[in-house]
Amino acid sequence: MNARAGVEAGLELSVHPHMVRHGKGYQLADEGIDTRAIQSYMGHKNIQHTVLYTQLNPKRFKGFGKDVRL
Repeated sequence: MNARAGVEAGLELSVHPHMVRHGKGYQLADEGIDTRAIQSYMGHKNIQHTVLYTQLNPKRFKGFGKDVRL
């Protein structure tokens, strides 16, 4: 069903249901949700699977160090 919808939409990539799951992981990371909370929500046993969602989004770290005084 998803593959057919992707073809009908003219998408050049293969659409699959897991894309929705990945999208939710990235969304949660973008919103600044704690990585351990995302891990639990996604059902990941290994935190390394969850960390992928945060590693790819440098926006999440915007503003780090603003309050640092030298």
